Amino acid sequence: MSRFTNKNIVITGGTTGIGFAAARQFIKEGAKVVVTGRDPKKTAEAAKELGESALGIVADITKPGDLEALFDQIRDSFRGIDVLFANAGIAKLGAVADTSTELFDDVIGTNFRGTYFTIQKALPLLRDGGAIVFTTSWFDEAGAAGTSVVSASKAALRNLTRTLASELVDRNIRVNAVSPGVIETPLFGKLGLAEADVQALGETLLSQIPVKRFGKAEEVATAVAFLASDDASYITGVELPVDGGLTQL
Repeated sequence: MSRFTNKNIVITGGTTGIGFAAARQFIKEGAKVVVTGRDPKKTAEAAKELGESALGIVADITKPGDLEALFDQIRDSFRGIDVLFANAGIAKLGAVADTSTELFDDVIGTNFRGTYFTIQKALPLLRDGGAIVFTTSWFDEAGAAGTSVVSASKAALRNLTRTLASELVDRNIRVNAVSPGVIETPLFGKLGLAEADVQALGETLLSQIPVKRFGKAEEVATAVAFLASDDASYITGVELPVDGGLTQL
């Protein structure tokens, strides 16, 4: 397949998990890809593994200076962007009674504020007829205890998907979101919980998933590629669940 031949794709949070799987999928389909990450070593390793069609740029989306530098470099290297996959995000859990202001600011600052201004900085480079895809979460459809901050951040992105789609419709830029369920990625081990608690959470969630297994990053990546491609030319403003039926059945 070559749906993205001669296309330039930018993926924030593209060095591991869903973002990295999406980068491989886009490259497989002919694209040139920029992946970003906070960690210089992981960013360099990801770009090396992805090969000559990838460029790794170290950027923390919560830092305005990093965003300026990121899109300055993209402008110099690629002139324009055809697809932006706004995937960078974190997940830290905790009951409302136990949530610190630091945890709140970290999650909201990354997942919503950082992503919001990533989009703002990218818009002048995004070509008419392009596409934006957000990563939301099944959390924005469920009232799962202990997920209040991350759920709120993803619900904000769900709404931004709609409002931005409305704002960009005259430029024929489609804006959609992919909503992963429980996916086997490194993020699942970064929830701020003890290992035993993570294992117990995993067992509980597995019992609730209709297809009786966790998802794979590659399964989300193919959904992202679909939403970004001309195959989804009549789709904008939607959130596509990739969750094994967790939020639907």
